[in-house]
Amino acid sequence: MTASCLGVGSCLGVGRAALVAMMMAGAAIAPFVAADPARAQALSLSGFAQAVAETAAAEPALAAFYAARGYAPLWTTAEAASRRAAFLAALDQAGANGLPVARYGAEDLRARFATIETERERGQLDAAMSLAYLAWARDISSGALEPKKIDAGIVRDILRPDPQALLNGLLASPAPARFLRDLAPNSPRYAALLKARLDLQAEIATGGWGPQVAAKRLGPGDSGPGVIALRDRLIRMGYLGRSVSATYDGALHKAVQTYQLDQGLKADGVAGEGTLSRINRAPEERMKAILVAMERLRWMNGLDLGRRHIWVNLPDFTARIVDDGKMSFETVTVVGMNQGDRRTPEFSDVMEMMVINPSWSVPRSITVKEYLPMMQRNAGAAGHIQLIDSRGRAVSRDSVNFAAYNARNFPFAMRQPPSDGNALGLVKFLFPNPHNIYLHDTPSKSLFQKDVRAFSHGCIRVGRPFDLAYALLAAQEADPEGYFQSVLKTGAETTVKLRDPVPVHLVYFTAFPNAQGRIEYRDDVYGRDAALFAALDKAGVALGPLTN
Repeated sequence: MTASCLGVGSCLGVGRAALVAMMMAGAAIAPFVAADPARAQALSLSGFAQAVAETAAAEPALAAFYAARGYAPLWTTAEAASRRAAFLAALDQAGANGLPVARYGAEDLRARFATIETERERGQLDAAMSLAYLAWARDISSGALEPKKIDAGIVRDILRPDPQALLNGLLASPAPARFLRDLAPNSPRYAALLKARLDLQAEIATGGWGPQVAAKRLGPGDSGPGVIALRDRLIRMGYLGRSVSATYDGALHKAVQTYQLDQGLKADGVAGEGTLSRINRAPEERMKAILVAMERLRWMNGLDLGRRHIWVNLPDFTARIVDDGKMSFETVTVVGMNQGDRRTPEFSDVMEMMVINPSWSVPRSITVKEYLPMMQRNAGAAGHIQLIDSRGRAVSRDSVNFAAYNARNFPFAMRQPPSDGNALGLVKFLFPNPHNIYLHDTPSKSLFQKDVRAFSHGCIRVGRPFDLAYALLAAQEADPEGYFQSVLKTGAETTVKLRDPVPVHLVYFTAFPNAQGRIEYRDDVYGRDAALFAALDKAGVALGPLTN
């Protein structure tokens, strides 16, 4: 039986008139159904139950749910009134949550409730409500998109809810509105983003943040129309109290500093080109970042972050240790450059160990794409890196004819021994994963001074690697700094296992709440947000309105 069946006859593969004639004539219909129990069952169902069975067949889990309950209704009885009202109210908030409203067909469902005339129509509507519920519940709890299909760098495992659990949980709940509300991410981040979504929508509805600032640079002591436009825009954004000052005074200087901090910019209080370009962005652009951030949090819903975990936000270029919901350590980072397969992927794993005085096993892609051409021009190039044969032995450069090889048949690996100049620095932090991504020290310290820090081959360089090691070792060593330094001084490559492995989350949030409750924004360094919003837009997610 399929969702396209219009009646028993069509499900049996015989015409309606022929079936009626057979039944009126007393003709036996057993031969048509003996080989198919589902068809036999369909003949024994009431009009309501048969309609439910046909409509629910589009979703096997739903069909099994109804069958197990003898096709009892879930939505269309007087007893189901509170459940029905709670779900329709939840659908009214689908837009506010950044979900594709049209996907759930709330208007059609409401209209059908007002026009039911037959038991068959009631059965079709009951199952249609259940299908809409499963679609909405899946989206609100774990996201409306399949991110891997949009960007290959998003390799996060998403915990999709079990349809039977969703149905049985709602059926058993004495408080359906609370049950439905709890399907969304229950986190302060999600609540803050939802509030920001509502606030931005209100700003858009009243004309946004006012005229853009027509200036290239504004600073203390300046005055005129540009300063007035900057002042008014910051007031509308909530960074400055009411003011009629036409000069770049102390209050405006402080407001610009706060804004710069929220943008990840150097907080000098001067509205230069970079600051003004962000201030001039429309609230609609910020709304896109909010909607994508809400979707990303839904992908992580149900994931146990860990009482202690490491949170690496790629476009923020930071890594933080979070203990019981509060940041206990922070460092700047360098992430993968915005090229091909060098962009750092998004996923979660568990840090199990650190390696002090690490050697660097050069990835095959770097060996053949970067070093082999160099050695073909000059055999002594990159001489600080060893050639390693298939038996793990170091090979003299003089014995190799590099011109005889290409990227496919080059038989050697490359390894840089431990040293102060090692590409991994003096410590690396491992959370074994198929993407070969880890955190590590680096001898290239100058890159940490830049605002945009996307320069690596994909791994994450840490600005304060020793302090990160001390923080991690503090859970198992009485003197973490002394222990680390004693191992470091040996110069030998040493693996130190973490007694309590620490979850690591590589995330990509260009909009996120800070401790003061404001939303901070970062640039979309990899273009992932743009691609995700395009997919949300295509699915039917709109910047507004907020209700169906």
